[in-house]
Formats: sequence, structure tokens, C-alpha cells
Amino acid sequence: MAAQVQPPPPEQNQLENLDVFKIKGRDKQGRRILRITGKFFPARIVSLDVVKKHLEEKIFPRLKNKRFTILYFHTDVQRSQNFPGIAALRSIYEAIPATVKANLEAVYFVHPDLQARLFLATLGRIFFTSEMYGKIKYVSRIDLLWEHVRRNEIEVPEFIYDHDEDLEYRPMMDYGLESDHPRVYGAPSIDSHVYSMRCIS
Repeated sequence: MAAQVQPPPPEQNQLENLDVFKIKGRDKQGRRILRITGKFFPARIVSLDVVKKHLEEKIFPRLKNKRFTILYFHTDVQRSQNFPGIAALRSIYEAIPATVKANLEAVYFVHPDLQARLFLATLGRIFFTSEMYGKIKYVSRIDLLWEHVRRNEIEVPEFIYDHDEDLEYRPMMDYGLESDHPRVYGAPSIDSHVYSMRCIS
């Protein structure tokens, strides 16, 4: 009798449904894009083991033997809600197979705040290899992203455009010297992933 295939745990299903990690689209050099939306990451709900298992089963196999880039949206990431912690980030990074790491050619880091920049400029050089660190490209505004990515192939959640507009009127938010609208401090909704049509205009 054939062995029964065990269904994935509820946590893993939730992680997949949230679209935290999604492979879709290409950049202007034709490389596949792994989009990571930080706000959607349920850091207080899903364990590190579940995250690593999800990546091993659903994401890494699709990136083997293919050049790719990471598009990471840091918008509205809050330490108390959706930031997994430094140790978890390092553990996830170390779990990436060497064949996949070798194919990663760029990381587009959208809406980096002052804390993220300081972390990467200091501890980031210790946690990641110098080669990996050199692949990070900061993107402070969505309009600048389209210099690297094919805009008609990427879905950008509406809240990212909203944050971009806030930065235009309140530029000191870029440096953490002015807080954003109170809405960013709420827990991310898992039922309201609204995407803007502006990405294909």
C-alpha cells in the first residue's frame, strides 16, 4: 500500500495564502523575481521551522539553475508585528542552498528605513557574505524601482503606493525622524491584500 502524503500544517498553509513569498515577473535583465512583502510576514504566528520548510518545498526548487533577483518590500514592517528577528533572518539565510545563493544576482530593498540601513551597514556585513551584501540595492521610491523591474509584471500592494505618497509629503520619515500615520502600527490584515492597478498604468 502506498504511503499517504501528509498535508502541510495549517501554519504553512497560512504562510502560502498570505503571499509573503511569491515568484512572479522579471526584471529588465530578464531575471526571475522573488517578491517578499515584509508587512505580510506573520512573525508572531508562524514558527521559523515552518518558514524554512515552506521555502525548501515551495520556493527554492523553482529557483534552481535560474538567475533571479529578490524584490523586498520593507514598507510598514514593525518589530512587534512582522519582523522575525535578527537570529531568524540569519538562520533563514544559512538555510538557502548553495545552488540557489549562486543564482541570486540582486536584492532590491524597497523603502529602507534608517534602522534597516544601519543594521545592514554594521551587523549585515557580519551576518552575510561580502558578495551578498554587495548585491543589495536600496530603492527609496516606487518610481525608481521601474528603472530595474518590468512594472507590468509586478503586483504592488496598495499600501506601498500609499506609503510612497506619504514620503513625498513627509520626507523626514525616510530617516525615522517623523512617524507615519497611525495605521502602520496595526497588525497586518490577512484578509485585505489589495493590489493597485497603478503598477500596470
